[in-house]
Amino acid sequence: MSDSLFPVAVLLLEDGRVFTGRAAGKIGTTTGEICFNTGMTGYQEIFTDPSYFGQILVATHVHIGNYGVEEHESESKGIKISGLVCRTFNEYPSRKRAQMSLKEYFIKNNIVAISDVDTRALVRYLRNKGAMNAIISSEITDIKELKKLLDKVPSMQGLELSSKVSTKVAYEEGNPDSKQRVALMDMGVKGNIVRCLTDRDCYVKVFPMTTSFDEMMKWKPSGFMISNGPGDPSAMKAEVKVIEQVIKSGIPVMGICLGHQLIALASGISTYKMHAGHRGINHPVKNLITGLCEVTSQNHGFAVSEDEIKKNPNIEVTHINLNDDTIEGIRRTDLPVFAVQYHPEASPGPHDSRYLFDDFVTMIKKSRVDVRDSKIKELLK
Repeated sequence: MSDSLFPVAVLLLEDGRVFTGRAAGKIGTTTGEICFNTGMTGYQEIFTDPSYFGQILVATHVHIGNYGVEEHESESKGIKISGLVCRTFNEYPSRKRAQMSLKEYFIKNNIVAISDVDTRALVRYLRNKGAMNAIISSEITDIKELKKLLDKVPSMQGLELSSKVSTKVAYEEGNPDSKQRVALMDMGVKGNIVRCLTDRDCYVKVFPMTTSFDEMMKWKPSGFMISNGPGDPSAMKAEVKVIEQVIKSGIPVMGICLGHQLIALASGISTYKMHAGHRGINHPVKNLITGLCEVTSQNHGFAVSEDEIKKNPNIEVTHINLNDDTIEGIRRTDLPVFAVQYHPEASPGPHDSRYLFDDFVTMIKKSRVDVRDSKIKELLK
């Protein structure tokens, strides 16, 4: 192929390391925190996951784009990654059901990518050096000029990004007659989280992340879901205050990924930025309550403090990561609240973790019975 069809592209890391390759997707320049995902399939679900907003993704699997794109496999409207780094970018999908090629999808969504990169060397480098910012360009090859642009990119630490992907207008999904009314705080929710709730006969109202506790309570929810999303949870102080009110209400609460971290913060547990984060579909997690292990899908660069959990009598660890012993799940011992760091709505195991949604619905039903019984007791006094 000629250079005019596949122009040279450059990847510059924050510490000065340079990788060269070929342009894929839109010709242009993009920046963000660089991270890697170890999944061999599901690239479309990954690219459209709002939790990746503001990040350049390195695909560790060699072939990307080989089965094209189908719109119904997206987790949100449009691609959310800032850019892609891969070894082989396949422009001609082999799947008959594909509605378009990945290149067409990237151009449609204005996504800049670089292929023909030694991704094994790049991932080994990032594992050693840790997370950092990066820039990809297929229009600028001058390293000094790229360095000037990269220096202006803010660090992910301390960066609030959920407001960039949260819904602007509340909307409802599911059966309006259901008694399981779940108020979902949208920090960057994946579509399948909503589907997993509606599949269990929950009526879900998805609220913008800035919605007040009082406004959500007007809808009379019987449960709260705190969703996944991008950015540093410690930068979301207003949302943490609202979640404190949600927890204290006594209404059942479930959190996923960023929601897990925000529930921890609202319970007095701090978060920290990880060296390289967890991103993939093969992370082993142990359920400390049942003793069973789950193959999980993960995407996070922040985690909750194990030391602070040990000092908090109202927090119990329910799940741990078997690769590095980081906290993967917690629950409140004094209130009906639990959360997991991984994604139970995903299908890596394929459905090892779907029971968590069943547990949440059971918790809502039990809470409704408890409220009814307390009212009866009050009337009998």
